[in-house]
Amino acid sequence: MNTDVVIVGGGPTGLMLACELRLAGVRPLVLERLPEPSGVPKANGLLGQVVRMVDRRGLYERLAGAPGPPQPNSAYFMFAAMPLNLSLLDESPLYALPATQRHIEQVLQERAADLGAEIRRGHRLVAFTQDDDAVTAEVEGPDGPYRVRARYLVGADGAHSVTRKRSGIGFPGITYDRTTSRTAHVTVPADWIDPATGALDVPGYGPVPPFLPRRTERGTFSYAPFPGRPPLVSTTEWDQPEPEGPMTLDELRASVRRVLGADVPFGPPAGDGPHVLRRLSGGNTRLAERFRAGRVFLVGDAAHVSASGGSGLNLALQDAVNLGWKLAAAVRDAAPPGLLDSYDAERRPAARRMAMLAQAQAALTAPGSDVTELRELFAELLADPGTVARLAALTAGSDVRYDMGAADAHPLTGRFAPDLDLRTPAGAVRLAELTATARPLLIDLTEDASVARETSGWDGRVQVVAARPEDPDAVSVTALLLRPDCHVAWASSSPRPDAAELDALHAAAARWLGLPEPARHAER
Repeated sequence: MNTDVVIVGGGPTGLMLACELRLAGVRPLVLERLPEPSGVPKANGLLGQVVRMVDRRGLYERLAGAPGPPQPNSAYFMFAAMPLNLSLLDESPLYALPATQRHIEQVLQERAADLGAEIRRGHRLVAFTQDDDAVTAEVEGPDGPYRVRARYLVGADGAHSVTRKRSGIGFPGITYDRTTSRTAHVTVPADWIDPATGALDVPGYGPVPPFLPRRTERGTFSYAPFPGRPPLVSTTEWDQPEPEGPMTLDELRASVRRVLGADVPFGPPAGDGPHVLRRLSGGNTRLAERFRAGRVFLVGDAAHVSASGGSGLNLALQDAVNLGWKLAAAVRDAAPPGLLDSYDAERRPAARRMAMLAQAQAALTAPGSDVTELRELFAELLADPGTVARLAALTAGSDVRYDMGAADAHPLTGRFAPDLDLRTPAGAVRLAELTATARPLLIDLTEDASVARETSGWDGRVQVVAARPEDPDAVSVTALLLRPDCHVAWASSSPRPDAAELDALHAAAARWLGLPEPARHAER
């Protein structure tokens, strides 16, 4: 066997998966067809639950370039170019991490290399075969073709995934051919920027708040002044003839004039690039029929794409974290039955919800007086805190709850673990510091550490931490078992969990971590 896992694609998703596998002691080989990282600007950051996830791996400060844990956005966000008033919520789930995809990829590549992952650039997957024991990949490299044999192969190779196509996995969905989107980094007149709000004040139209798109009967317009970069201006129009030749700033200016009915005299961007100057005609929202074919798996855009909504990278990195520990357990022959199948069962519905969100927003920003009336109704609904909470959770991905297979489970079971500030004998610690190694984690907050004593037969396979909450009034749970992806496999709020709850703990440890159940539970 040449390696444990071949990862096809060395973008952020493949690199995140490589990091997860190395943390679990597994040898990944990353094959990236590009000889150097792409300079094409793509994503502008991370949003929602994934921000908390990278914090749980100790990556947040490196990605954000600033100290301290992530803080939620508690002011405004947007839904279909309508503001979500997050100040209506007791707690916002919308964490934001502004960072270019190039920077994200650089940080993850450095992290993967530090952990010992092998990354081969300029190496392209041509084909593969699989048998009962392994996958044999046919690779074209700078020095010619060669073969690699691995226990598993993962396609992180984008929307046009060779892995998916060679696996025979369908990619059904919707193709949009009515829209034209234009995006560019620009400069705008300084006196057009409101110093108090940061809004772009357009004479003849009015103020356009930063990061809050505006929809008119003719299209949408957005102004996004990301820190440390030139402002990003975007338009989307419907049913326009496709221009010939490459995108130009004059073309974007004309598009803004049509959408807003006013001119915006922006100029070329200042500073070093790469800068965005991009036109996209149409788009796709697609979801793979399945995320697994035998020993082959799909993650990220190879498994799902959305024409709008900006959720692709957020979903993709969470795919990688969900799959990594499961593949590692299988490589070590320590995976309990059904563990690998749970990847598709958990991540495909999450991707389906984001596809729904993207399509709903596309429908609500389309032209037409009927859509305008629907938006007026939605504006009324968005004054309700319950509606805002639901849409914010859907956008963030914090509404995802995996089925942990337990009846009458604790409300936290299946959820992403809440942030906890703990006091241990060694001092204060954040939950994010305890999860950086990607090991399963049992947190015992009972006064007598009675739950921790249940782990004597676990042979050190789970990190066990007996602690007290820094603020007992802010914590409603007394014990949690976390999977490596920080989702709660079992939880209790009892001051001293009884026998039934402890049996449920051992059942969860057996189901997800392959740990033996004690004799008293096995006999029940």
